[in-house]
Amino acid sequence: MNKLIAIPVSNGLLDAHFGHCKEFALLEIADGKVTNELLLGAPPHEPDLLPRFLTSKGVTDVIAGGMGNKAIQLFKQAGVNVFVGAPQISAGELVEGFINQSIQFNANYCDH
Repeated sequence: MNKLIAIPVSNGLLDAHFGHCKEFALLEIADGKVTNELLLGAPPHEPDLLPRFLTSKGVTDVIAGGMGNKAIQLFKQAGVNVFVGAPQISAGELVEGFINQSIQFNANYCDH
């Protein structure tokens, strides 16, 4: 399983509002392990921009707290998996939980 997972973060923790985050943690996964992690500054907020921006970076999956339905649909059209309702913990903890399937994703808290 080779993946590039994007997580919106603020101060080291999941930023609950995907569209207005300041940066993304990008974590590369190979053979079930994190092989690389980097922080990427987010572009200025603009409708529909973030799905294109992250897809252009090779992102295969997005883990978020909340995300608007339009962004979810744009990611899905680009073949990117979206997981919303994640708890507000560190990107590393989120990805470890994702890899070993111990994390639960709840409701999408962004409904606009």
